[in-house]
Amino acid sequence: MDSRRPPLAPVCPTLPEYVRHWAESTPDRRAFTFVEHPAPHSRGVHRTLTWRRLDVRVRALAARLTDQAGPGDRVALLCPQGTEYVTAFLAALAAGLVAVPLYPPGLPGHADRLAGVLADARPSVVVTTSRCRDEVRDFLGPEGPRIVVADQVPDDAARDWRPVPPDAEATAYLQYTSGSTRAPAGVEISHGNVVANARQALTAYGADTRQVTCVGWLPLYHDMGLVLSVAAPVARGALSVLMDPAAFLHEPVRWLRLLAAHPNAVSAAPNFAYDYCAASVSEDQKAGLRLDRVTALINGSEPVRPGTADRFHAAFAGQGLAPRTHCPSYGLAEATVFVCAARPGEPLSRFALDRDALAAGKALPARPDDPRAVLLAGCGTPAGQRVRIADPVTRATLSEGEVGEIWVQGPNVGRGYWNRGAQDVFGAEFADPAAGPGGWLRTGDLGTVLEGQLVVTGRLKDLIIVDGRNHYPQDVEATAQDADPVVRRDRLAAFAVPGGGGERVVIVAEHARTARLDGLDVPAVVRAVRGAVSARHGLRLADVVLVPPGTVPRTSSGKVSRALTRARYLEGAYGGQAGTATAGAAG
Repeated sequence: MDSRRPPLAPVCPTLPEYVRHWAESTPDRRAFTFVEHPAPHSRGVHRTLTWRRLDVRVRALAARLTDQAGPGDRVALLCPQGTEYVTAFLAALAAGLVAVPLYPPGLPGHADRLAGVLADARPSVVVTTSRCRDEVRDFLGPEGPRIVVADQVPDDAARDWRPVPPDAEATAYLQYTSGSTRAPAGVEISHGNVVANARQALTAYGADTRQVTCVGWLPLYHDMGLVLSVAAPVARGALSVLMDPAAFLHEPVRWLRLLAAHPNAVSAAPNFAYDYCAASVSEDQKAGLRLDRVTALINGSEPVRPGTADRFHAAFAGQGLAPRTHCPSYGLAEATVFVCAARPGEPLSRFALDRDALAAGKALPARPDDPRAVLLAGCGTPAGQRVRIADPVTRATLSEGEVGEIWVQGPNVGRGYWNRGAQDVFGAEFADPAAGPGGWLRTGDLGTVLEGQLVVTGRLKDLIIVDGRNHYPQDVEATAQDADPVVRRDRLAAFAVPGGGGERVVIVAEHARTARLDGLDVPAVVRAVRGAVSARHGLRLADVVLVPPGTVPRTSSGKVSRALTRARYLEGAYGGQAGTATAGAAG
């Protein structure tokens, strides 16, 4: 039986130490539940590990890994979403090895990235499950690393095994970046980093003082999925309820049902997921759904737009969803994940900013109904770390209301990039010595501080610069997707390409799944997009390309990859004819 409140968590140096603590103090409490949906309309089959059972499986798998690899060797996790993924990750840490959270080769559209990451990490061992063993073996080839099948390791494998002494400074895992602006790089996250970040997140979302349940469908190879669904509940002794991302995409109400079924649920999702639920969950599915016990809904998109929270709350207010559960947040892999968050129970901070001033580096207020206003949500304040805004060129500290690069310093900031170092990213110093000691993380993200809150405005490397003026691509994309309902929301990329007279701006956009290219008035859609972008941004689009659903590449975290879309456009993958669409039909 579960008691209503777990005992207070101790301060342990590593996650496996927490597992051992909870296994000894609360052995029969539920630790992890994976909800499987084996049929299209299944309401879920629950598979649960108690803390005692989790500890047994972690120790058994750690013993097997110790037989296969030496201290500091990399262990790639090519497991599907589920409890085996959790045990494999924690076992690698317990064995003193370096985990590399990844995914099976069958994940659509990510085989090239997987091959690139494996070549970079050079793992000695790969952990998978019996369900994926054959596809993993075929992908790795005869010369690949050794394979351990997690669910085939017996419990008694740990009979004579002794845990590796905890070392908070040692590297626990490599968190590969999503690749939204560059090739994926492995951030070295130490045991101390992940424990610190787990505790920071627990504090920010109020989970350090109350009993919560972490409910998640984000993939565990993604930084937010790993910390919120594994590290934080392990550090708190809280229940973590998992489901597969594909199960959410197939029927999003499944996520909402899990939120309703567990008191004080804390969960995270990107912008598109909230809009997807608001648009696709039917009135019949809402019947009997109660969301009044949800504590926090984290939105880590960059930037977070208030309209997303408004649409989601309007859609589910009838189900009792409190208006102050939405928590805009900011984070990145280089800082383990969590940096800043709005706190549960606080009203959403809204900022209407003048678009031209914002592009010039100043956050000046505008009327919310002004068509040239940019509407952004505040991402709250940091917990247990420092955040500053810096001029990316001069490295001068900037004042409130000035836009610059977000710099972060704290115990959660990673050690550097695997095989790359990158002191210019992880060891930055301000130009003014009075700003304090160095060792700052340069995030590459742009933002400002308004009313004491961090407001994220975009990516430094994504800025579109035409005729000396800065344009944020996400603003251009928002205008384009509002220009015509045929343009699929959050599935388009705006970017600049070289031209004879300077930079030229291109949009590649997927059309809605409800439409077919052969039945569309493509020239009319293109005219609408061109006209809207010209009127709102003063930009002349050199090309607008409409493509079938699933064509615009995304990162491992589900965000559109502008860098890869741009590369494919320049390679001619989309036809490259201005005002035309590629052949194809809706998927």
